[in-house]
Amino acid sequence: MSLRAVLPPAIFVFLWSTGFIVAKLALPYTQSGTFLTLRYWLAAILLGGVAVLGAATWPRRASDVGHCAVAGLLMHFVYIGGVFTAIERGLPAGVSALIVSLQPLLTAVAAGPLLGETVTRWQWLGLVLGLIGTALVVWEKAQVGSATLVTVLLSVVALLGMTAGTLWQKRFMGGIDLRTGTATQYIITAIAFSICTLLFERIEVTWTLDLTIALVWSVLAMSVGAAMLLLWLIRRGAATGVAALFYLVPPCTAVMAWLLFGERLGALALLGMAVTVVGVALATRR
Repeated sequence: MSLRAVLPPAIFVFLWSTGFIVAKLALPYTQSGTFLTLRYWLAAILLGGVAVLGAATWPRRASDVGHCAVAGLLMHFVYIGGVFTAIERGLPAGVSALIVSLQPLLTAVAAGPLLGETVTRWQWLGLVLGLIGTALVVWEKAQVGSATLVTVLLSVVALLGMTAGTLWQKRFMGGIDLRTGTATQYIITAIAFSICTLLFERIEVTWTLDLTIALVWSVLAMSVGAAMLLLWLIRRGAATGVAALFYLVPPCTAVMAWLLFGERLGALALLGMAVTVVGVALATRR
């Protein structure tokens, strides 16, 4: 496999895995809705400016704007908002990661009837192995006893949002410029977060170096870098294979947490990482 084929997925997994680090840095100083409102307005302005400077074509038909709205709200408002809110309400990150890691399997089940994709027996084996490996990685930190029905439901809603958003993006947005399409998604998502923040949160921000770093990184690395890579991968590859990359996020996050915060990385997690890598290799086979 060539470097050109491996590098974009590897960069995406690394950038997307930093979401845990961002949440850990930011949430002590502001609430999730306030942080995500700032993040998506800044990302919308930045990406919109890039699109204008590049003379990119903006969606003009009502149907195209509608597809941008649906995909954006599912992949960003429902998924990111659900995960952040669940963690803010006390759901351990490991439990959230385990629930959301069901996404590749759900995507594979739906990709056949909705997108006409064929999932081979080897890919099904890879998807199951990826799920098992992910479960092993997060099991040590799962602390299932501290989960509540509300926080678990929030993570389940986030799982369904990301799965549906991936399929919607693949099916309906292939002809829309990535820059303007994503900027449109961010504008709509920012409006949705703004409304929720005004209705349900005290808008309080304690500006610190940690919060500033988290906000800048979330805008540049995640909302621009990782998100654009994800949409590019969805456009170029099968939805099932792209979704399988999410299995690699919990192992990558566990390594980051070990390096940055000294969190435990036991033998079970290391075994899970190995199983996950094998599973993703099988699931992404052409």
